[in-house]
Amino acid sequence: MNKKQLIGLIVAGVVFVFVCSSSILMNTVSKKMGTSFKLNETANSLPLTPYIGVVSVEGTIMDSGSTTSFMSNSYNHKDTLELIEDMKNSASNKGILLYVNSPGGGVYESDELYLKLKEYREETGRPVWTYMSNQACSGGYYISMASDKVYSNRNAWTGSIGVIISLTNLKELYDNIGIKGIYITSGKNKAMGAADLDLTDEQRDILQSLVDEAYEQFVEIVAEGRKMTADEVKRIADGRILSAKQALELNLIDEIATYEEVKEAFSMELGNVEVYTPKKKDPFGLSSLFGYISSLRPRSDTEIIAELIKANGNGVPMYYAMPGQY
Repeated sequence: MNKKQLIGLIVAGVVFVFVCSSSILMNTVSKKMGTSFKLNETANSLPLTPYIGVVSVEGTIMDSGSTTSFMSNSYNHKDTLELIEDMKNSASNKGILLYVNSPGGGVYESDELYLKLKEYREETGRPVWTYMSNQACSGGYYISMASDKVYSNRNAWTGSIGVIISLTNLKELYDNIGIKGIYITSGKNKAMGAADLDLTDEQRDILQSLVDEAYEQFVEIVAEGRKMTADEVKRIADGRILSAKQALELNLIDEIATYEEVKEAFSMELGNVEVYTPKKKDPFGLSSLFGYISSLRPRSDTEIIAELIKANGNGVPMYYAMPGQY
């Protein structure tokens, strides 16, 4: 461990002790006052006056509490679904502004979030607008199809309509270092995708069928959301990433604008109501602190390779776009 890492650990340790002490002190004070100090309730409170609620989707759309240095993530799937549900049940809520900065994510999670937004629209009759900031690719574009209107920053990347299953074959490496996997299975295809096994033609066809099915679902979602035919969508749904200008020309978005312009337009549309951005559930930044401390710990070559394999070859169907990676 070098000097810089040591100093970082010491500083992080001091901050951690301070945060914990502050939390304990506030809980003690609140109990003496006959109240219970609940961070989540404070962070999730919604306005009592009319408001448009911002739902931020930033990072990889995955239902996972852990991340790697190759796929960092600030997105919390459970919290996002709960926030939409809370806004649906909020009498003062007048609409949702979906703020997207995501390369996409899992097929399951992207669809679950899309369906939750669609449920909100159908059950409340309130509008949903989407704003694409840096990127809204693949799963990030998929969830945007639950919106009444889709806006994009002029420098955003979007599109990448497609599905990928990524696997990493390490058979040659395993053979060279003398590692051999042993699989006791109930069928010849049960272990397909294992890192030390080559895929057979039959297994490739099996995985391709899963990709094709998810792809057809993606195409249907876009066709419905953009009022296009499936054939029109398929002509541009080959996985390509599009600029905002290209997406506008292809009718994949409605308008190019800044975030402030979209907030102002949405507010005026609904009678000049407040645009409210909920606070995150981690007001003291503990998750960020733990993540920083973890990043300072020296990692072995084996750990780095394992993280890379996990990010690039987990075998899960993904609506995902990351140039140079997927």
